[in-house]
Amino acid sequence: MSESSALQALMVTQKHWVARDIMCFELQHPEGQDLPPFSAGAHIPVQVPGGSMRAYSLCGNPQDLSHYQIAVKREANGRGGSKRLVDEVQVGQQLNVGLPQNMFELSPKASQFLFIAGGIGITPIRSMMTELLAEGLRKFKLIYLTRDAESTAFLNEFQAPEYQGKVQIHHDQGDASRSMDLWPVFEKFTGAHMYCCGPQPLMDSVRDMSGHWPASAVHFESFGADRRPKADDRAFQVVLHRSGKTLEVPEDQSILETLRRHHISISSSCESGTCGSCKVGLLEGVADHRDMVLRDDEKSNHLMVCVSRAQSDVLVLDC
Repeated sequence: MSESSALQALMVTQKHWVARDIMCFELQHPEGQDLPPFSAGAHIPVQVPGGSMRAYSLCGNPQDLSHYQIAVKREANGRGGSKRLVDEVQVGQQLNVGLPQNMFELSPKASQFLFIAGGIGITPIRSMMTELLAEGLRKFKLIYLTRDAESTAFLNEFQAPEYQGKVQIHHDQGDASRSMDLWPVFEKFTGAHMYCCGPQPLMDSVRDMSGHWPASAVHFESFGADRRPKADDRAFQVVLHRSGKTLEVPEDQSILETLRRHHISISSSCESGTCGSCKVGLLEGVADHRDMVLRDDEKSNHLMVCVSRAQSDVLVLDC
């Protein structure tokens, strides 16, 4: 699906802080129509100022299609998408938004749930808890790990009576020695399905501690591939086989962004390495794969231009 056909323009009708550096946006159809349905845990691709696409979890009620809600953490040291979205987009403006996608769906077979959220990772889990509360049939518990009360999104909401006994919030004050010991939670498998979303170190730790749980009961959401710049990122060249053009990809820019800057159209949607729409043939060179889509047998001759980089100096692409 092409970029233009996959996107719809939605109006920002509300914008407010829900924690330090976390802004909540409400999006509605300009003519008040219901929006496409989504299930708890889903995310949407959003075109941020400057043209790049970013994936944000839908954190609202899946039963209320009058609007979508997303919460965005303003990352001062990120690639700039969240900063521009938070700082520049105002109520009354429109944003291009893709259709909901879900790779973090509540299991219909589970009778109880354990949620582990770190920081902004609360967003898909908030939607899940809203659905479970409305359903009223299955039990859940949330362990929400944050630095302090000021950085805890939706804190007042989670202190409401309906969440009593279901939500445990732990603040570490930025001190690793005050981190919560999660091992007692995972030591014995209780039959619950576990859903974890948050910073990579948290998910890596939870993955290690839940290794003896059935794989079908363990679920992670990382908002797609890790797009953060890495210390060893460097510039490289891509040669476009069909046109013969050679382009320089800067260390702080993706291949897709470079192609777009040179007015070369490539289908894309999520720009987080999760949807597969920007897969391009790799004819020569060694790619640094950072997507979550390609099978091992595809990695020698394909790459995702939204997130992948190069291990060799030059990549020759079939485009």
